[in-house]
Amino acid sequence: MAEDLDSEKLLAATAAVRHVKSGMRLALGTGSTAAFAVRALVQRFPDGGGITAVASSMLTERLARELGLNVGPLLPSDRFDLMIDGADEVAPTLDLTKGGGGALFREKFLARLSRELLILVDHTKLVPTLGTRSAIPIEVVPFARGVIVEQLRERRVASAVRVAPGGEHPFVTDNGNEILDLRPSWPVTDPSGLDQELRAIPGVVETGLFCGLAHRVFVGLPDGTVQEILPSHPSRAGS
Repeated sequence: MAEDLDSEKLLAATAAVRHVKSGMRLALGTGSTAAFAVRALVQRFPDGGGITAVASSMLTERLARELGLNVGPLLPSDRFDLMIDGADEVAPTLDLTKGGGGALFREKFLARLSRELLILVDHTKLVPTLGTRSAIPIEVVPFARGVIVEQLRERRVASAVRVAPGGEHPFVTDNGNEILDLRPSWPVTDPSGLDQELRAIPGVVETGLFCGLAHRVFVGLPDGTVQEILPSHPSRAGS
């Protein structure tokens, strides 16, 4: 099953990368699907294509550099032609849950600086409402974590501290913060409202609710095709 989903991610990545043109400035996401996109970029532009990029995590930056992409720091005046990233969930509205890779603050920051955000997923990431298959992550200041957990409990939102691989210590983001994975006790029918409510809690740096940011979603399907979904005009194209 995992291999099948990897094939779908690769299909989606290959389709999305066709929108990249020589000389573009790109923002790169984080996670397994974003890694497929980085590899697809290198395959499409083996000489680099004059492309420059900023990565949303040290992990993605390391992979991109190893494969020969021109990756550098975020510049004060930066704006990006495209951002390419994965998602943990995609709702019919194209609102997203992201942050499974722990880079949600940087991913959302870069997405807001991008002319277009292209999202790549396998078919299992399509959900009727956010929070259906994945927890909703928030990045929090470690000092404030205990207070935030209590305030979430009062709102009937269960939370769990994400642990690093090995399970002994909290996962630490590239920003030096921690991640709480949330499970609201109600269907998330208003993700934008929940995003605003969570960000208003002191000590919450950012949420993994990406509302109104995605411009195109590429879905790799089990039959070997790719579905391209726009905010109001879905279409289907061969892989």
